[in-house]
Amino acid sequence: MRSRIALFALTGALTVSLTACVTTPATTVPSDDSADNGHGAVAGAAEVAEPQLGLTWIGPEGTVSHLDLLDESTTEIGEIPVVTGVTTDGRYLFAQTDDGIEIVDSGVWTWDHVDHFHYYRAAPALLGSVTGAGPATIATTNLSTTGGTGISFADSGDAVLLDTEALSKGEIRELFRLEREPHSGLVVPVGSFALVSEASAGADSTVAGYTSDGEATGLEEPCTDLAGTITTRVGAVIGCRDGALLAHVDGEELQVERIPYPAGTTAPAARSFDNREGRPTVAGLAGAEGIWLLDTRERSWTLLPSPVPLVHVTAVDDEAGHLMALARDGRVLVLSDENGTVLAETEPLVAESLAAGTTPSLIADQHRAYVSAPTEHRLYEIDYADGARIARTFETATAPAFVAETGR
Repeated sequence: MRSRIALFALTGALTVSLTACVTTPATTVPSDDSADNGHGAVAGAAEVAEPQLGLTWIGPEGTVSHLDLLDESTTEIGEIPVVTGVTTDGRYLFAQTDDGIEIVDSGVWTWDHVDHFHYYRAAPALLGSVTGAGPATIATTNLSTTGGTGISFADSGDAVLLDTEALSKGEIRELFRLEREPHSGLVVPVGSFALVSEASAGADSTVAGYTSDGEATGLEEPCTDLAGTITTRVGAVIGCRDGALLAHVDGEELQVERIPYPAGTTAPAARSFDNREGRPTVAGLAGAEGIWLLDTRERSWTLLPSPVPLVHVTAVDDEAGHLMALARDGRVLVLSDENGTVLAETEPLVAESLAAGTTPSLIADQHRAYVSAPTEHRLYEIDYADGARIARTFETATAPAFVAETGR
């Protein structure tokens, strides 16, 4: 997937695409109540001419706020119970609470139509909750009006697949809820299927394929020390002790490939992955020893040295090969994906937050990176292609404890 700006620069290709997929530039087009037109529109939403990018965050007491990055206005969406973690698909925030998962609809999203994009805005909303016991791991796709969203509850073992199309209509509907042995597992949506981890004696050992209505497909793959998942343009990634599984749908069949770590490596396995949404290359920390890059298109791993101790890393995966990293001293670094060297850096922006034991968010899109400073009550916008220049700083009324970039 190329950047959205690059896509619009391809005038000839875009003209052909828009012949079959016309929108009105610079004006809003209400969505059709009658049917899904295949472009991500839903009843009550308006199609607009540009991505409605924003930062949606949840404060320590559960206040949900949204910063519109176009006009810099801030809106309070509402209140939810106290949150301990958040996952996003670029539209929804799936927030962990003591009783399960609270779902927030930011009201802004992008529909990826492969060769071009559609942009939508609707009223933000608090949609409700999904009950479950214990810490939850959530897996999403890059589309917020179709497919599924997976939730794995560690203490109860419940494996839940939500209907994402129903979410787009304001409804929380479970496509399936499977009982399993309790463990810290995953439910990963893959097209009209899902991969569900299975445990033996409390430890994850395999992932198994299921249809969206909860029927086993018979597919099983070993995956010990399972941790981390992300969806790229190529497929869904699941981290294992010996590498990663890459899942996609070929025709009407769920396919899983294994991408092992390079032979002879002793670096720790990646425990999480992050990237600019949809891009084929993802990044994860190799413990304190380095940075793992997984190119899902090439089915290959690269291990880079860490220039300094890091808290988080994400792959921008642009033509310049930028990586973004958050250092333990609070600096935001721009790194090379060839050798891990520092190309640019900020001053320590989030040192107070890290010292207080909070974990700032670091998010990269095709133009900017965003970092939250919960203790400092700030959000920073960084131009990573211009020497890590601080493009904008936003003061926040509540601490941005859990932040997601929405509208993408």
